[in-house]
Formats: sequence, structure tokens, C-alpha cells
Amino acid sequence: MSAADSARAESISAFCAPTEYELCMTAATAWEEKTGNTVTINKMPALLDDAIPLYQQLLAAKSTDVDILFLDVIWLGMFKNNLLDLSTLIPQEDQDAQFESTLGAAKLDGKLVAMPSYMDVGLMYYRKDLLEKYGKEPPKTWAEMEATAKEIQDAERADGNSDMWGYTWQAKSYEGLTCDAIELIASNGGGTIIADDGTVTVDNPDAVEALNMAKGWIGTISPEGVLNYDEEASRAVFEAGNSVFHRNWPYVWGTSHEEGSKIIDKVGMMPLPVGKAGEKSSGCLGPMYYGVTKYSENPEVAADFVDFITGEEMQKMRAIEAAYNPSIPALYEDEEVLEVLPFLKDTVDAFADSAVRPSGYTGTSYNRVSQAFYRTVHDILAGQADAEDALHQLAGRLEKLKESR
Repeated sequence: MSAADSARAESISAFCAPTEYELCMTAATAWEEKTGNTVTINKMPALLDDAIPLYQQLLAAKSTDVDILFLDVIWLGMFKNNLLDLSTLIPQEDQDAQFESTLGAAKLDGKLVAMPSYMDVGLMYYRKDLLEKYGKEPPKTWAEMEATAKEIQDAERADGNSDMWGYTWQAKSYEGLTCDAIELIASNGGGTIIADDGTVTVDNPDAVEALNMAKGWIGTISPEGVLNYDEEASRAVFEAGNSVFHRNWPYVWGTSHEEGSKIIDKVGMMPLPVGKAGEKSSGCLGPMYYGVTKYSENPEVAADFVDFITGEEMQKMRAIEAAYNPSIPALYEDEEVLEVLPFLKDTVDAFADSAVRPSGYTGTSYNRVSQAFYRTVHDILAGQADAEDALHQLAGRLEKLKESR
């Protein structure tokens, strides 16, 4: 029996995000039919942050129970020492097919520690039917968004929809708030917490102004409950028809058009507004990846599944079935993809203007840096801290945290 034949009898195990579990199962079935191997798909926690301690426990024990990890771009530096170098296990042509910058983010210490699965960037969704009803254009600035949201919210409530809100987003004290807050601050000229050269930039008037603006939304155009909203909680309000504007990731285009949504064919999508004229829309960039642990007993088979699930065929399937933005440039010109997702050209612009979290510089200390940031922001939004004082104190803590990388 050849090595290729024996490989067909192998079994591996992989983690997958809960929001794309069915898509992972589709990919697993297709790969099993193609190779004869089997793969068990393990559903990750609903809040992806909760996977970090789970991964840390498995890797510390050098567990062979799971071969493949699903990874946020900001986790790559954290787990790089436990991930296999895929540079010789993934065909070069499949590596070359990816966006260069996205693949580059997974090249750490001269090794390719993961393969991109799809692109992610923060986007603004809106009720195009309601904007048309009230004669409004999609807003270019956050101030325009606030004014439009308030006007439509109040009019809809007066018309009988007492549950209507102007804007839903993610203000819970977790990584998602780091994304939302960095978008607001960067689009207002306030930087991205820590610059690429390690300079702590968060203590500035533009950042203070942006967070005070967002604080003013709570209880006016956003419900008090937004302080506890993650992606799924905020999405539920929007898809129930009770929010004019909604910030989330590209997958919401797909879920908002699924059976059960009350806003099918009523949704518009655009890059996020800017805080000030001359600034860029600054959706938070968040590619997702698959990597193979160093402790896998079947590394070649595991790498083959990673190559398959991140390849053009499966990325095309995810784009068409669930609106996931491909990390393969060729698919942005694919007629079948564009027929279903004509907005992809808009997301290309959003990628160009995106804001990047400071995981590159901070490395293994990123999680502590982000935690300090989102907790401070949450205190500001909840009215428990003054923005200027809190950001000044945060800057001092970040100076120490960033050096523990």
C-alpha cells in the first residue's frame, strides 16, 4: 500500500466557528469524499474569545485530540510557537492565490503558521427601505448617521413601532468592543491605540471626542442594552426589523437574507462612516485562518484539509452560501460570486481603508493590551469614567504592557 493509499484511512479533528458550522460540515463532507479521510468538526464557543483559554489548555498539554485550530489574525502571534510551519505542506500555487497582505500576516519568524480562510472588515448595514421612505442618503459621517438614525427612529416610533432603535453595535466589554472603538477613533483621526513603531497613541483629543460621541448614542439612538451586545445580540435586533443602522461583519449580509429575517431585500451595506472630513472609513480588519498544531499525529493530512477548506472552491462556496468575503483575489472577479454578492467591490474599498489592531507590535501581550483598552472604553461608554482621564491613565498602563511582548 502506498503512502497516499494509507493516508485515506486517517482521521483528524478541527475547530470551527459556530456561525459557520454548517459550512464547515459541507467542506468536511466534500473533503472526505475526495480523499477518503475523515474529519471531526468541533464547534467553538459562541464568543470566540472564550476559545483562547481552551486552546491554551490543549496546547500546554501537547494534546493530540485536535489537529486544526480556527484562528483570528490577532491570535497568530500568541500561538505561533505551537503551530506547524505550513510553507512546505501547502502547495505554492495555493499560497500565491491568496491576498499577499493576508498571507503575509501569517508569516511569523520566517514560518507560515496558518492559511487565510476569509477576509473580515467592519461594515455598516442599514435599512435601505427606511432611508428611501424618509428621503435620506446613506451617511458619509458618524454625525450624519446619528442625525438620520434619530430622525427615522423617532418617526417609526410615532408610527407605532415602539421597539425601533437608530443604531445597534457591539459595546460589550470584550474583543468586539476593541474593534468597534478602534473604528470610531481611527476614523476620527485618533490612531489605532499603539502605532506600528510601538508608540502609544490612544491618549489624544480625537480619541476622546470619538468615544464621547459614542457615549452620547447610548439611550438615545442605541438601547442601554448595547453595553451588553456582542455581534449576535446586536444582529438579532437588526434582523428583527428594529434597528435603522447596524455595524457588523460581512457574514450579516447572508444571515439578514435567511428565512426568519424580517428585513429580507430591505438591507443596504456600505463602508463605515468617517468621523471627520479627510479621514478614512476605518473598518476593523479581521481575517480568519486555519492552522495545524505541532502536536498533530497526522500533520500532512491535517495540512491537506487546511489547504482544501481555505482553497478557491470552498471559499467560493462560503461566499455564495453565506456572504463570507474571500481571501482569494480571483474570486472578486468571479461572475457567479458577483451575481450573488455584487457588493464585493464595496468591501474591497473597505479593506483598503481598514484599521488594524496593534497585534503585530504587541505579539503575545496583545490580549492584555486589548483587554485594558476595551475595559476602559466600556467604563467610558457606561458613564463610569471620564474619557480624557481614562485614556490618559490607559496610556500609562499600555506603556508597561506593550513591553511584555
